[in-house]
Amino acid sequence: MQVSPLIWTLTIVFILALLAFDFFFHVRKAHVPTLKEAAIWSSIYIGIAIVFGLGVLIFGGMGPGSEYFAGYITEKALSVDNLFVFLIIMSSFRVPREDQQKVLLFGIVFSLIARTAFIFLGAALINSFAWIFYFFGLILLLTAGNMLKPKKDEKDEADNLIIRLARKVLPTSEHYDGDKLITVENGKRVLTPMLLVMVAIGGTDILFALDSIPAIFGLTQDVFIVFTATAFSLLGLRQLFFLIDGLLDRLVYLSYGLAAILGFIGVKLILHALHENNVPFINNGEHVPVVEISTGVSLTFILGVLVVTVVASMLSPKGKAHAAISGARRHATAYVDLEYTADQSERNRVFTRLLAEEEAIRSLQPKYRQWVRDEVELMALLKRAHDEHDASVTK
Repeated sequence: MQVSPLIWTLTIVFILALLAFDFFFHVRKAHVPTLKEAAIWSSIYIGIAIVFGLGVLIFGGMGPGSEYFAGYITEKALSVDNLFVFLIIMSSFRVPREDQQKVLLFGIVFSLIARTAFIFLGAALINSFAWIFYFFGLILLLTAGNMLKPKKDEKDEADNLIIRLARKVLPTSEHYDGDKLITVENGKRVLTPMLLVMVAIGGTDILFALDSIPAIFGLTQDVFIVFTATAFSLLGLRQLFFLIDGLLDRLVYLSYGLAAILGFIGVKLILHALHENNVPFINNGEHVPVVEISTGVSLTFILGVLVVTVVASMLSPKGKAHAAISGARRHATAYVDLEYTADQSERNRVFTRLLAEEEAIRSLQPKYRQWVRDEVELMALLKRAHDEHDASVTK
């Protein structure tokens, strides 16, 4: 698809304007977004992405339009998976609820910068080396395999090498000072945990880009479509986090669905590499006659897998149990942590969610309820949350 420099400029300016609007009108003043606010703005950003895709469909044709929507849906699904890690990092660092929006927006901006760099690097490699499709395909197949492995401990996700080095080399405070990155403690300037959170999220963003960019290049090699599908999938991610916060733990089969999608795209890339082959030790450097997977088939497969994955997760007793137990642990931890929020309405919301999750735990099958009884630390945490709530009520 031929895109003029003017269209490129207008598109980039529009994306930057959306990010600036998000910061000045929503994030600059620390607050906890309501469910209504998150739902409205999530819908608006998804609507913008769809309208843009319809524009590509009308002015670019069916091929580019299908490629855009396939890329957007894939990147959106991968970005939801990224939210799991963001949630773990922010829970581990005890980021106050009011400041989580700012952390998420930083993650989105850094992710957009990292992905843009990888997009143009990937495009340059594709134009110079046809064999790069083999490499991209192998990356996706390995990533798909890794997604099927048991999840790492949550603490390991946040306490990565970069953070351990930062804590060791740089003076860091134990407490937040609003949303400041640097504060004064005992007469010395030190880093706050807020900066470490942003370093952790920035580091994970780079790793996410290594997976997501080969994935979308497996669906289209049009740089404009790759860039816009990636950018619009990231815009609105902050609002989506607060909208589906309670559902993240419920999507127990999402990693399997994403593994299937990345594996499918990996195979598609390798088939394309064989079709374009010029590697001397493969078929003597000649093209290999193989069946290539069309964009229409790719889009149908991606949508089908995501629908099955989400429905299976929502209907799964294991998903219900996992969501209730993980949510109860997270909300009990947030309630007893006085640094988590100073907003009494937010504390009430957290405790109400905790009560709902405890009720959900009581309605679980016996084998799942036993999970909670066997976790002595969790039971003590729940009791402490109730004790603190009772004490606050009697004051």
